[in-house]
Amino acid sequence: MTAAFARRSPAAVALALATVYLVWGSTYLAIRVTDRTLPPLLMSSVRFLIAGAALYAFASRGRARRPTAREWLAAGIVGAALLLVGNGGVAWAETRLDSGFAALIVAIIPLYVALMDRVFFGRRLSPAAVVGLVIGFGGVALLVRPGGGNNVGVALILVATTSAWAAGSLYARGAPLPSSPLLSASMQMLAASVFLGIAGLVAGEANDVHADSFATKPLIAFTYLVLIGSLIAFSAYAWLLKNLRISIVATYAFVNPVVAVALGTVFLNESIGWTTVVAGAAIVTAVVLIVTARPARQQRYPELDEELQSTTGQAPPGGGVSRRDRARAGAVRAWRRALPAGARQGPC
Repeated sequence: MTAAFARRSPAAVALALATVYLVWGSTYLAIRVTDRTLPPLLMSSVRFLIAGAALYAFASRGRARRPTAREWLAAGIVGAALLLVGNGGVAWAETRLDSGFAALIVAIIPLYVALMDRVFFGRRLSPAAVVGLVIGFGGVALLVRPGGGNNVGVALILVATTSAWAAGSLYARGAPLPSSPLLSASMQMLAASVFLGIAGLVAGEANDVHADSFATKPLIAFTYLVLIGSLIAFSAYAWLLKNLRISIVATYAFVNPVVAVALGTVFLNESIGWTTVVAGAAIVTAVVLIVTARPARQQRYPELDEELQSTTGQAPPGGGVSRRDRARAGAVRAWRRALPAGARQGPC
């Protein structure tokens, strides 16, 4: 058995997928537990400081070149969108919303990505994706409707902050980030930890830190978020991206909310009404349609090393691709490049 085959063995793939499915689904529960005594923004700041520093030390080992100022700026922008607004919004919202309810709202990230991709970058959507958008946002409307039994204002804020994760992910496609996904993610965490710390201090969260804030259960949940949620699960995810098709890896997007709702019900006695079940089913169905939909047929641009052929099969005058077509091909490939690992993770 070769080493490459061993790395891609069914058992290894199953273990990595199970880790991402269960751990990232359980982070909503862990955040809800930490929110009981720890201020959400400062807690998130320390979480990403520890996880980011550890991951940076690991990812930068043996690298002759350190990240440039341009790469740090790009990582700061992505980290602000994904972790300050996106993840910080989740941590703040869970002080007022059930963990499972919050997870269902966050599950609409693929819908936002598809919608923004269409609106801002003109990428055509397949019929299945269009149906998914209609079903998904219909589910969100049912979930956050007035009189639904949850804090509508907070739920709407979470819907808005979740869009920042999608926007940051789209920006990350062409951003000048380091080629190493682990290094890029660690830089995003470190930058976000600074932003979250500033936001927490401005919000006056320092006054909420007392000796009794560090109760046993919140500290255990915090340790779980740092070690299991941010380091182990992310490493498993990065490995999956290199060894499995993205369409399979992306299935975490419709498994995580189911796990989060189940754990919230079992461990926190969170109630689930019929409207929540229907809305959640609509959102998960929509995410399945978006993730598994075949992309609409797009105009194809040649690769840089591919000659343009005429209808007769002969190369055009000049013997190759024009400078203009090369530039267009490069631009298209840059925006179609897969999202960096740090941008695919999800807000927890």
